[in-house]
Order: sequence, then structure tokens, then C-alpha cells
Amino acid sequence: MTLSSELPRQGTYAEGLRFGRIPITGVSPVVEGGQFPAKAVPGADVVVGATVFREGHDQLGVSAVLYDPEGKEEQRIRLHPVGAGLDRWQGLLRPTAAGLNTFTIEGWSDLYGTWVHDATVKIAANVDVELMLAEGAALFTRAAADRSPRDAELFRRTAATLADTAFSVEERLSAGSTPEILDAIEREPIRSLVTPSEAYPILVERDRAGRGAWYEFFPRSEGAVYDAAAARWISGNFRTAAKRLDAVADMGFDVVYLPPIHPIGETHRKGPNNTLTAAPGDPGSPWAIGSVDGGHDAIHPDLGTFEDFDAFVARAAELNLEVALDFALQASPDHPWVTEHPEWFTTRVDGSIAYAENPPKKYQDIYPINFDNDPVGLPQEILRIVLLWVDHGVKIFRVDNPHTKPVQFWEWLIAQVNAKHPDVVFLAEAFTRPAMMHALGRAGFQQSYTYFTWRNTKTEIEEYFTEVSKVSAPYFRPNFFVNTPDILTAFLQFGGPAAFKIRAVLASMASPLWGVYSGYELFEHVARPGAEEYIDNEKFEYRPRDYAAAEAEGRSLAPYLTRLNAIRRAHPALGDLENLTVHSSTDSATVVFSKHKETENGKDTLIIVVNVDPHSARESTVSLNLDALAIDPEDRNEDGTFRVDDLLTGSSWNWGEHNYVRLDAHVEPAHILYVRRKH
Repeated sequence: MTLSSELPRQGTYAEGLRFGRIPITGVSPVVEGGQFPAKAVPGADVVVGATVFREGHDQLGVSAVLYDPEGKEEQRIRLHPVGAGLDRWQGLLRPTAAGLNTFTIEGWSDLYGTWVHDATVKIAANVDVELMLAEGAALFTRAAADRSPRDAELFRRTAATLADTAFSVEERLSAGSTPEILDAIEREPIRSLVTPSEAYPILVERDRAGRGAWYEFFPRSEGAVYDAAAARWISGNFRTAAKRLDAVADMGFDVVYLPPIHPIGETHRKGPNNTLTAAPGDPGSPWAIGSVDGGHDAIHPDLGTFEDFDAFVARAAELNLEVALDFALQASPDHPWVTEHPEWFTTRVDGSIAYAENPPKKYQDIYPINFDNDPVGLPQEILRIVLLWVDHGVKIFRVDNPHTKPVQFWEWLIAQVNAKHPDVVFLAEAFTRPAMMHALGRAGFQQSYTYFTWRNTKTEIEEYFTEVSKVSAPYFRPNFFVNTPDILTAFLQFGGPAAFKIRAVLASMASPLWGVYSGYELFEHVARPGAEEYIDNEKFEYRPRDYAAAEAEGRSLAPYLTRLNAIRRAHPALGDLENLTVHSSTDSATVVFSKHKETENGKDTLIIVVNVDPHSARESTVSLNLDALAIDPEDRNEDGTFRVDDLLTGSSWNWGEHNYVRLDAHVEPAHILYVRRKH
């Protein structure tokens, strides 16, 4: 959506011209010409930019202006050139007001900059000396008319000095560029021919939409016990699962994600390891939703009641955890919808209902939903279900396979829900083609699963980090899950404990959103033969784990995950996405990147160095882009180096532009270096 008709355009010759007096093109972040808003969370820096230029040689200034949802100016910043001779300008806006903000780019003639440039050059060449000083005096006199009393007095004194021949030419000229003058000009430039761009939307959503550490577990496994006398498992429930929440919170996670909690179908129920025949007592896949006990608006009887669920959500809230609920729009053959609304499914020519397939995988226990047979009634039923769970305290939904449903439907549903509950967040579990994943982000999904799981080499990681932080960030928020019940990569299967550390560091440090599926902290790594998923998969059976014993025996990654999450919470730079910079190293398995953010308490800068080869020690020379680290001269030692503290090991070193690094994957595969500031 563009709002150009609401903004005055100065210096135009006639309405309808595409260029304003100062041409402005290539504004960013703009999603589909402004049809969809760019995404942001409060306090996160948004990179804004534009290509702005003008005729002739007069100096040009460019600003970005942020307006809050009420249309009030919230922030105004000056943009700076990027690259030489490219006419590209860039800066950082930091929205704070939740809701639909807008921003514009303003191009303008920089009267002060033009005078300083011309006066400096001509006076040095002894050309038009008095004329240039007189023009400077006139400029400051005019500018004083609409300044604050303090600046107005400063400008009048400056004009008087410029015109006073009792001073030397050098003294008169330097009066026009004192620190006080430069500060006043920086705060409020002297402008003319101000030309605003169209206004473009930035949707600022709550913090958890773009920041958070997720932990997934199956409630039925927590507290499950095997009854040897009856030769069957007794399921865990919400009350036993609530006991696990303390440990999740202690590890520093923010969101506890539950697979579907609904009744599970009996027909074609899968047995262990996805076998086609289930034995008595096999619980079946939670994603095969629906039985005689109900569908998406019901709770599996083994897990408890709505009262039990409400108590679980309340306990999570006491621990500052949010509950994310899986939202899988599919049905088992026993779902009430199958008999009550057969038109919501696809019927084959033989009269059977088509089950789900993702060749070579087959899901005979699941019927996909057909959204075209009832484009009115089905969406309304789905909306009702979402709002039901919202009423029970669920504000985050992890959506299963959204790419198998129409994008148009998601745009409608998310808009409907967020209109009533703007704090509800949707995560897209869409491991599919980029165009679809990105379209879902544009349609409203606040965050998405990503290809990170399969990006393991240095080149793959660097390219993907650059893509998600610099290219797709305005519409695609990446949630870097290190594993899922369906995904156990070869890197984890064969990389040993070092592989688990490596992936956790990369995920937690690179993205403001990351997640783990339970068992990761126990280094579970055995796959079902011929598949990229866990053997004895928890999707099809109970899997209680003795976390406490593993930690007591030193077989747990939980302390490491706890440390990573503590670092995330302590360092604001890690809460932003677009501030990631990839640096270079001479080793083919050493990845280097940094995060930098200016805060009220000073600069927060971290350098992350990771050996992505889990089998060996690697040596490298790390070369840093010092501009990206924004290290002030007073933070440097006499030799130009600066102090870094390793937040994982407690070691400290002096670093500079080029640094020797050795990382042994079997000892510690990563450095998380905090750049120490002296002021």
C-alpha cells in the first residue's frame, strides 16, 4: 500500500510526474511495491535505503522518517552514502510502536554542505573569498529564523563572525564549522527542495514474533511409564509434563512447543518407526488428528482436560514461558469432519479419500484437506478453532505444512486472527521451494522454518546467513531449528557431540529465533536406516528420557544450551537479524560472523568464530571487517588492537584486523567473542 496522496511533494512542476524535484528510486525495505508491510519487532534496527541523486554539483542530503501507527513522526535519521559513486544511501530506523508504522525517504538540497564545500575550495584557491564568506553569513542569518533560541543565537554569532573583517579569513571560515555548528546541523540540517518519497509500511509486531528460543517436547512422553504387568505404556499427561517446564525455563528457553494434543485416529494408525500396523497400546502419530473423542477442538483423553491444559499454560507463564501449539490442518480417517463434511477432502474416482503423500513417504493415517470445495464454510471453521485455542492462552501456533494449503487462505486467516489478537504469532513449517516459503512470509506468517538445517559447509552457511539477514529479512523471519522429530541430518548422525555444539552455536548466535527438539541435549543421533529421521521415532511411540541422570553423569548438552541462551539474553546485538556481517578466514571450515548494535548503554559487538568440521582441529587466520565492528579509537590499545572476551571459555585476547585462531572440535569448536569497550 502506498500513501503518496497524503504527503506533500515540494518542488514538483505538475502532479502526475514520476520524479520529484530530487529523484528517489529503489526504496527499501519495500515488499511487493508496498502491498505487504516489511516486518519488524520493537527496538530492532531496520536497514532502510534508497537511490537518491540530483543534477549538477550541489550537495545532497537524504533522510528517513518513521511514522507511528497514528501518523505521528517517531524518528528521523540522516542516511549516509554506501559505496563510491553509486548514489545509494542507507541508515538504520529503530521502530518502537507496535502496529502498522510507515516510513518515507526525503531527498533535499544540502545548503550548508554545498556552502562549506564551495567556500573551502574557492578560499583555498583565493577565488571569491569575500563573496563566499558573505554567502555563508547570509545562509546562517536565514537559518536562524526558524531555529530554537539556542541554535538561533549560535547561528547569528556565526553569521557575524563570517562577516567581520577584523578576523582573518581562516578564522572567519572556521567559524562556520565549529563542533557546535556541526552538532546543530546534524540535529537539523539546513534544507531546501525537500522531496519525500511515497510512504511504505513497516509492521511492528511483539517481541516474541521475531525473537525467542524454542524447545519442543511431547507431553505424552513426559511422565510416561511402562506397566510391565499389563504389558503396555501409560501415557504422560499435562500434569506430568508440567514438571518438565522448570528445566526448560532453567535452560533459558522462551517458548515450549507442543506437537498436536488432539485425539488420534485408530484407522491406519502407524506403529513404531512408521510401520503400517500398530499393536494394541501404540499411541499413533499426533498429526493423525481426530477420533470418536473429537477433532481439532478437543484434547486427547490421555493428556487430560481443558482444565489440565489451562493449568499447564498457567504454569508455563509463571516461568516466563509461552506455549506454542501445533496447528496441523489435516485429519485422520476417524476425524468427525470425514463424516460431517466429506466435501472438505479430496475423493478419488474409486470413492476413496486421498491420503497424504510426500514421496517416498506415505501417510495412510492422514487425510489432507481440500480448500476449494467449500471456500466459505471450511475457513470459518478453521478460524473458530484458532480462536478457541487463543481463548485458552495460546498465542503462538506452529503451522504444519502450510505450503500444502492456499497462500490466499493463510493471508485471510492470519489477518482475521491478528485483527482481533495482534499478539498471536504463526510459525510456518514449510520446508519447500523458496518462492512458496517467501510468499507465506509476505502473507503474514511471522516466522518460518528454514533451510538452515541442511546448510553445513562453510560456503553454504555464509551464503545462507547473508541471504536471510540481507536479502529476505523484510518479509521472512528465520527460525533456526537444529533438529525436529522428522529431521536428523547426517551432520548430527555422524558428527559426534561436537556437531551438536556447532549447530547450536550457529543457530543461537546467527538468528534471533532458534529452536531444539527434546533429545538434542542428550546427543540423540541414531537414524532409522535409509531415512533422515530418528529411529524409534517419538512421533509413533512414547519416549521418556532421564535428563537428570544424563546431566549428573556429564552426558548432557543442557549446560551448554543454557549458556548460549544466557548469552543471547545478555547481548542486545543477538536480538537483531539484519546486523549480521560475514567475515573471512583462510580455513575452509572456519566460519566467522559478527553482530553489532548501538544501545543506550553503549555498543554491543560480538564476533563468532566456529569450526564447522566436527572431526578435527582447524587453524585459520581470521580477517575482520573493522568498519562493521565500529570500534572507537578510545577502545583500542596503543598498537591498534582491541580486547575480546570469550563468553564460552572465559579467555581473553588482543585482536586486530588479522588474527590467528585454532579451534579443536573435540574441546571447544567455537569462540563467542565480546568486544570489550573502555567507555
